[in-house]
Amino acid sequence: MGSGVQPFTVQIPDQVLEDLRDRLRRTRFPPAAGTGWERGVDLDWLRAAVRRWADGYDWRAAEREINRWPNYRVEIDGAEIHFVHARGGGLPLLVTHGWPGSFLEMQRLVPLLVEAGFDVVVPSLPGYGFSAPPARPGVNCAVTADLWAELMSRLGYARFGAQGGDMGAQVSTWLALRHPERLLGLHLNYIPGSYKPDPTLPPPSDEERAYLAEADAWVLAEGGYSHQQRTRPDTLGVGLDDSPAGLLAWIAEKLRGWSADFERSFTLDDVLTHVMVYWVTRTGTSSVRLYLENKLRPVHFAAGERVRVPTAIARFPQEAPFPPLSFIRRGYDVERYTEMPRGGHFAAWEEPELLAADLRAFFAGRR
Repeated sequence: MGSGVQPFTVQIPDQVLEDLRDRLRRTRFPPAAGTGWERGVDLDWLRAAVRRWADGYDWRAAEREINRWPNYRVEIDGAEIHFVHARGGGLPLLVTHGWPGSFLEMQRLVPLLVEAGFDVVVPSLPGYGFSAPPARPGVNCAVTADLWAELMSRLGYARFGAQGGDMGAQVSTWLALRHPERLLGLHLNYIPGSYKPDPTLPPPSDEERAYLAEADAWVLAEGGYSHQQRTRPDTLGVGLDDSPAGLLAWIAEKLRGWSADFERSFTLDDVLTHVMVYWVTRTGTSSVRLYLENKLRPVHFAAGERVRVPTAIARFPQEAPFPPLSFIRRGYDVERYTEMPRGGHFAAWEEPELLAADLRAFFAGRR
């Protein structure tokens, strides 16, 4: 394959897995407080998960499943990027994950999209999983959008669709702002948390002010993780990269808190495989650094600036807080807006059929 793209196979050395099992068996748990998930991770759940991870979970089976995907790596502007490229013979669609996600979020979505005729590209964000940590500061979602545009050029796609949630929504928004001529359409199931539309527009409506107050209250009650990650990610990262139990607790608590139905959507082995992608690549620290980089380059629109690429918004009911459509339209040319019947933050993982159907409907006729 040309343009520096090389097939990629996951092969984690045995000694990495042996070290992991040793660390897990020596985990020092804090004393249980009997509060379940109320104050963070449920320590009884964590103890059981760590036991499974140490003595029952089969990474090699998961590794074989990952290697059934068409995995590749490529160097772009000094960045080593991992991606999945599954061909359906039709419209190219770039799908970007967020934190604490990975390309594995799309495991159930990709086959549905391929069957629907999409050529699907799912990159791992820089410093996430099998994409190497950035060698320099400053690699934020805007820079990542430029990397993705070059990636799609290397794959031979002059124009393509973009889809994203969480950080993926931020990258996809930057793609629409920086490379609008490349996009056939933009599909989001999340609006970037730093989004501020053109400041010269009329003042917010009552509904929009209520949303902004709700968002502020959410940050105060639930945003401790974000404040740490966007101010002192390297301090947090010491624990994430040294303690597998700590990494699992940090990620699993968000998987549960942001999904509509944690037990229905994710098996324990699903969660462990997801966390393993961070552990075996030592990307706990590099992944959370993206919060700091994005704080320095937020999605703040200048006067007269807006996303002029045709945009679809899929609102999953457990994704909260979520801006009203009028506030989104201050910055995006929204052509389609769908209120989903169920689902949460991890839409591709929780409700792949619903997301795939909305993508099919939006991109129909845009080929």
